[in-house]
Amino acid sequence: MIAPRQLEALAAVVEHGGFGPAARTLSITLAAVSLRIKSLESALGQRLLVRGKAVRATPAGQALLAHAKQVQLMEADLLQQLSGGQGQRWQSLAVATNADSVATWFLPGVAPLLLRHRLLLDITIDDQDHTHDALKSGAVTGCVTTLAEPMRGCVAEPLGVMRYRCVATEAVAQRCRTPAGRVSPHRLLAQPAVIFNRKDALQDAFLAQHFGLHTPQYPRHFAPAIDAFEAAIELGLGWGMVPEQQLARRGPARVPLVEVLPGAAVDVALYWQHWAREPLSAQRLTAAVKTAAQGQLVPLPSPGGAQGQAPATSMGV
Repeated sequence: MIAPRQLEALAAVVEHGGFGPAARTLSITLAAVSLRIKSLESALGQRLLVRGKAVRATPAGQALLAHAKQVQLMEADLLQQLSGGQGQRWQSLAVATNADSVATWFLPGVAPLLLRHRLLLDITIDDQDHTHDALKSGAVTGCVTTLAEPMRGCVAEPLGVMRYRCVATEAVAQRCRTPAGRVSPHRLLAQPAVIFNRKDALQDAFLAQHFGLHTPQYPRHFAPAIDAFEAAIELGLGWGMVPEQQLARRGPARVPLVEVLPGAAVDVALYWQHWAREPLSAQRLTAAVKTAAQGQLVPLPSPGGAQGQAPATSMGV
């Protein structure tokens, strides 16, 4: 049997990135945390942590953390069933998703479930090409990702396509066009792009798909917050890729944004990867995520059917 305190110490070290922060979180000494981890590694006969500047879990440690999280959720579900739902406690579910999904369809779609079943979300925000790393490490129970191939012990559920448009203020869009009114790649690249963060490759995908430009050089603003990102575009700082759902929610009081290249888009295919063996609370979340995506995202092309715009291979948030 694995001692719960040992698992608690392992989870704290990985979550907080070190033995010192874990000790402070657990209100125990640094030596006590170290002893618990050493005892656990000795009992299992293998390393669970990679010690270094940033402590991280080994593959064995990741598997153990994922198992521990599953057990915790199953115990919480069992206690709820045994109590007949009386005095239901709040239960936390950790997920990873991209910022655009949270702001447009994910959170509004799952909110009724969270309120009805007293569920708490612990959301990790990352680029959708990288969210699966959190699932692989055992830090979350599910993630919105572009990875279609199921990871080991997981299921990949197709959600749909997020469609992004390249937009700017009218003044910026005009500077991207020739006197004849056509968009010039050279003029476009002379204007700064507004980018969410350094993992965001949507604008590169747009330039590659619609202009055949690969690894182009152009000035960039970085604004890693949804409100700041849109504000930067509205202020005329540059052009950026905004999801259709976000554009549709813009009110008449906002600064008008226009498409730089009308009709051109970048499609991002999204999937919900989650544990194959889910406790009841996580099953409910999976169902809510799929329902929310069905109502908000563009359906994925059916295999062998008519294909829409090809999803970009490297996407931003």
